[in-house]
Amino acid sequence: MAVKKGLGKGLDVMIPEVIIENTDKSDENVSRETLIHISDIEPNKSQPRKKFDEDALQELADSIKQYGVIQPLILQKREKYYEIIAGERRWRAARLAGLKEVPAIIKDYSPQEIVEIALIENIQREDLNPIEEAQTYHRLIEEFHLKQDEVAERVSKSRTAITNSMRLLKLDDRIQQMLIDDMISSGHARALLSIENKDVQYHTACKIFDEKLSVRETEKLVKQILKEKPIKEASATIEDEFIYRDIEERIRNIIGTKVSIHKKKKNKGTIEIEYYSNEELERIIDMFEAMK
Repeated sequence: MAVKKGLGKGLDVMIPEVIIENTDKSDENVSRETLIHISDIEPNKSQPRKKFDEDALQELADSIKQYGVIQPLILQKREKYYEIIAGERRWRAARLAGLKEVPAIIKDYSPQEIVEIALIENIQREDLNPIEEAQTYHRLIEEFHLKQDEVAERVSKSRTAITNSMRLLKLDDRIQQMLIDDMISSGHARALLSIENKDVQYHTACKIFDEKLSVRETEKLVKQILKEKPIKEASATIEDEFIYRDIEERIRNIIGTKVSIHKKKKNKGTIEIEYYSNEELERIIDMFEAMK
């Protein structure tokens, strides 16, 4: 009896069942698993996923050393190599594990199907960061002229989820990078969309990261910024905060202890220098005396 492998909801619609054992040779519509030399395989340049966690890859490589590659890669034959349609993470881990060959299914797909399969696989495994996911939805709509409803149907998500994802691309580029680097969450980012000024967006995002604000706290902060001050004034206030933080850091690097600047009205304020022992206080005093 032939053994069949399903590739999960979504993918199984686009990728045919895999027949492991030899069956009727005349059936040309059945895709069969085969072994491909790992050096003959190259990643897909259109792969939505750009970042791969090195620790997670090593864990998968250790598993592959013990159990092998359980699920075959999906490849498409090019002129001089095989291109990965699905399974780049497995391919990378297999190389780390020292494998010479990997199981694969060879199949022809249209450019649109290639993007859809790669997207579905990554979404199912939660491998994409929010910006990679949003960019791929945008590509399906702009390049392949799909409607949001059609994209939603293909990836088994609601139309609202697709819309909210793509809205993240309206954020300042610096905030998008913070999302990619996992410095803030999608919830934080969506709250920032209410702020139109890009500099205020970015400085607020930095405040969220520095102060480890929750999404609820971020929403309150954004409402406060929009309600209490005109956007230019809010921008200047946040800008001042970062200038003073920079000065605090520069002084700290000079004297080697925590420094806080407390701004008052009319360009006045106080500088607070912390010390943690009498010896450290003496050291700070000696340093100031040496500056005379």
